Amino acid sequence: MVEPITTPQHYVPPSARDLRSQAVHRLQVGAFGLCAMLLLVGLANIITDRVDRNTDQADPIHEVVAVDARPKKAASDPLADIGVVPASDPTPTPTPTVTAAPRPAPMQSGEAAPLVDQ
Repeated sequence: MVEPITTPQHYVPPSARDLRSQAVHRLQVGAFGLCAMLLLVGLANIITDRVDRNTDQADPIHEVVAVDARPKKAASDPLADIGVVPASDPTPTPTPTVTAAPRPAPMQSGEAAPLVDQ
């Protein structure tokens, strides 16, 4: 049986042996935590590498979906179609083409080069 405490108890400071065992325990917990974090980060890195490697390969379902997909209609503006408001993307006007001056014919091997006045 445990006797009840009837008198005040005095504080007994921890001995050197108690302090050393607490320090060793803290070091063990810290080292275990550090190793656990390294293992978790390594595992996460392995998982992300495998996911990246698998997503780089072409998935054949995307080709099937792309073939079966309906063509999308171009967005239209009904008010612009009936002429109430100006069109948001007007059709480009054709630009006039500029004709270049004719080039002189290339020289044949037996011809002399023309003289140029400076």
